[in-house]
Amino acid sequence: MMRATSTLLARFQHPAQVVAAGFAVAIGLGALLLSMPAATAGDVSAGWLNALFTAASAVCVTGLVLVDTEAHWSVFGEVVIAGLAQVGGLGIMTMATVFTLLVSGRLGLRARIAAQTETKSLSMSDVRRLVLKVVAFSLVCEAVTAAVLTGRFVLGYGESFGRALYLGVFHAVTAFNSAGFALWPDSLMRFVTDPWICLTIAIAAIIGGLGFPVVFELARLWRQPRKWTVLTRITVGTSVILLVSGTLVFLATEWRNPATLGGLDDGHKLMAAFVTAVMPRSAGFNVLDVAQMYPSSWLATDLLMFIGGGSAGTAGGIKVTTFGMLAFIVWTEMRGESRVNIGRRRLPETTQRQVVTITVLGVTLVAVSTYVLLALTPYKLDQVLFEVISAFGTTGLSTGITADLGTPGHVLLAVLMFIGRIGPLTLGSALALNRRARRYELPEERVIVG
Repeated sequence: MMRATSTLLARFQHPAQVVAAGFAVAIGLGALLLSMPAATAGDVSAGWLNALFTAASAVCVTGLVLVDTEAHWSVFGEVVIAGLAQVGGLGIMTMATVFTLLVSGRLGLRARIAAQTETKSLSMSDVRRLVLKVVAFSLVCEAVTAAVLTGRFVLGYGESFGRALYLGVFHAVTAFNSAGFALWPDSLMRFVTDPWICLTIAIAAIIGGLGFPVVFELARLWRQPRKWTVLTRITVGTSVILLVSGTLVFLATEWRNPATLGGLDDGHKLMAAFVTAVMPRSAGFNVLDVAQMYPSSWLATDLLMFIGGGSAGTAGGIKVTTFGMLAFIVWTEMRGESRVNIGRRRLPETTQRQVVTITVLGVTLVAVSTYVLLALTPYKLDQVLFEVISAFGTTGLSTGITADLGTPGHVLLAVLMFIGRIGPLTLGSALALNRRARRYELPEERVIVG
């Protein structure tokens, strides 16, 4: 296994290629397992498309499904889905690094570089320590979440301890890893008034979606915000703004909607709106009927899904750090300043180019995919756009049309989930096989803009 891993690493010229290939292999293996008759409740093959789509959705921690998870898959199939979500949430190279450390206790240079690319570690010297901290932290968070959910299912809903433990562990894994798979056909709608279920899952999704570097820094310096890095300041600040504004938007638009918030009392309306604002950040569960929301709420959800969560975490989207830095870049340009400053730090020009590149690639990919899906299906623009952004942002929310998009539509969504999980910039780097440094500069010419 170690020799195979080393051979795989050696075949690629760029670490981004390793990350992309790792996710592709994991999806393929997951599809193979889910296509086995033992993976379905009816003991028949799920079919290649259903198996591939579900595996891609699980590995890319999305949650979009073509069938009812609890009714269609057997316990073996559900365990495979949860396992794929765990691997996809932590990262392929993170899991490979842990395996290598357990077997040999050492980590080669190529493995360090690949793990550094996936975990966004700033230096190779701390890759080993960071990876082990990520795994330990993830398992602890999932254990605490599972314990709370298990207790609630036993005490509040009369489930047997074994069944409650199974439900607790499954949803702890899918919540922390922002996978969005639920073992009920209505996701979490039946628990809309239960804070023990809704808030526990929401908090797990928030922690997993912040990004591991930010979480670790907050654990050390939560009382000293002046010492926070720019990454932590942008992530926390932007996340709080999006959560508060999202909650207020859903309260305002859905307050009188009898199919969503209209039938709840004020306290439960506030909780449901908050959870609904959390879930588009890549978590994917829903406590309200998405199909019955107003189009204005769909648009707000589209924006939240496209932005996503924090970098180097389990969430998707272009990331809150990208969105936050983009806001600073625009503000700096509007003020006519030549340098982008965030707090007492200057943003490097290379980072500024990456921010613009990721945003433009994301918008372009969503626009082109929406056009293609509109041409392939009879659905309206707002429905199709919602599905496309949900796949690209690895969110998993749906207006209810996912299963009816046809084979070409399902393949398109699977590709979008894959690109959204590894990141459009990482994929672009992986495809740039021949990278040459220009050893000369061309003459500069001013061009009219706007």
